[in-house]
Order: sequence, then structure tokens, then C-alpha cells
Amino acid sequence: MRYSRQNKILDIINSHEVETQDMLVSLLKKAGYQATQATVSRDIKELQLIKTLSPSGRYKYAVSSAAEQPPSERFVTIFKETIKAVNSSGNIIVIKTLSGCANAAGEAIDTMNMSHVVGSVAGDNTILLVIDDPANVPDLVKRFHDILK
Repeated sequence: MRYSRQNKILDIINSHEVETQDMLVSLLKKAGYQATQATVSRDIKELQLIKTLSPSGRYKYAVSSAAEQPPSERFVTIFKETIKAVNSSGNIIVIKTLSGCANAAGEAIDTMNMSHVVGSVAGDNTILLVIDDPANVPDLVKRFHDILK
């Protein structure tokens, strides 16, 4: 449930200007997640969310850029605990996750700053990674399998 809730938090902060923890608790409740302010506070810390200035001039929660902080051990843990399979075809790597966990696992991959990954797209339980050259795919697949060990 925690990973699903944290995934929903990432979705919410990407689609709303969330200014306070209370607002986040309220939006989670509307989405069907029961969470206390203390739980949301822990989630914010684990996800390494920061407050940034929004276009409206107010501060809102956002995912910190990888340039500002090293990858969170929490993201690596989320990756390890939610990945079910890693496969590839051509210059694409397909990663299957537990239901509702692809966004969080995709964010984990993005924070790892892996070379050769051109971009990623996450759905509910699948992540597609576009790799710059098919020759680089086997090494990246091996790296993902090594992380999962």
C-alpha cells in the first residue's frame, strides 16, 4: 500500500500545485487513500520532495532534480521491491512492475541517471525505456538484473 500511495503522491504533485501536507492528505483522500499528516510527512522525506516556486508565485511540492541530490536509497528500494520482469526488444527495455508502481519505479530509474537512456514512459504496471543504441541494451538489462539481486 505504501508504494501505491507514494506513486499516487508523485501523480498528484505532477498534476496539482500542492502547497501543504494537509492539501496532499486531502487529495490522497479524494483518490481513495487514507493517510495521516505524519504518514505523508514520511512519504515526502522518503521521496525527497522539495518545495519549488510555481508559476503562480506560490510554493509547491516537486520531485527534486537528480542534479540537486544523489539518488535516494528509498527509490532504489522501491525499484527492487516492485519490479517483476525486465525484457528488451531492439533499443527498448520493457520493465514490468507490481500494479500501480510503474511511476515510482520509473522515477527511481530516472534518478539513477543511467547513461544511454534517452527517455522513459511509465504506465500503471509497465515502464518503457528508449535506449540510444541497441548495442547498449544488454549492458543496461544486466545492470537492472544486478540491482534486483
